[in-house]
Amino acid sequence: MSNANNSRVSNTNTSKIWNFDTLTEWEDATQVGNPNYWIESGNLHIFTNPNTWERSKVKTISSFTAGTYTWKVFIPEMGVGDMASIGAFLYNNDTHELDFEIGYGNQAIRNQLEADPDDLIAYMTSQANPFQSFKKKIKRGQWYTLSLELTLNSSRKYHVNWKINGELTGATQLTYGDKTKFKIFCSIENLTFIGDHIPNIQNYALFDSVEFKSN
Repeated sequence: MSNANNSRVSNTNTSKIWNFDTLTEWEDATQVGNPNYWIESGNLHIFTNPNTWERSKVKTISSFTAGTYTWKVFIPEMGVGDMASIGAFLYNNDTHELDFEIGYGNQAIRNQLEADPDDLIAYMTSQANPFQSFKKKIKRGQWYTLSLELTLNSSRKYHVNWKINGELTGATQLTYGDKTKFKIFCSIENLTFIGDHIPNIQNYALFDSVEFKSN
């Protein structure tokens, strides 16, 4: 884990980009296990160990509202059947949370989506208010641009679009608005919903950058 105090952070009235030269403006949010991450060649390298229920996370110190949130992340092969999830998400509390969660997927979901051996499953989820979840196959071993677009309707309630590499992959009208502010998270967590067994290998992700751009 890097504790350096200098970071190449771009900050204007409408945009902020973290390029992960350091973890300035981020803090540890690990729930289970040790803080399993470090800065490596301008990337945040974050991982969980096999045969554990580790939940490795970092989050922004600041909170944000309407705008476009973008993560550039490398999704590796990941362990076959492993219950491990790469997360790029916004969190206020357990009922105000918007997620990308990517992992191998359990066999029932893989069968439902007719997943090929080199496919992983991306879940795009609003955890509540209302609950909504979308699933999409993506190829492993590639870089992806994940975006959450939060806009406000005439009642100042959020509408959210999920996009992967610029393609709209899900959309939901939420019942809450900009009084709810979010912290931005990067994570990998060993979670039971996204596979068939406790992870057999060390799973990881590389986050190249995170960007927030206000509307």
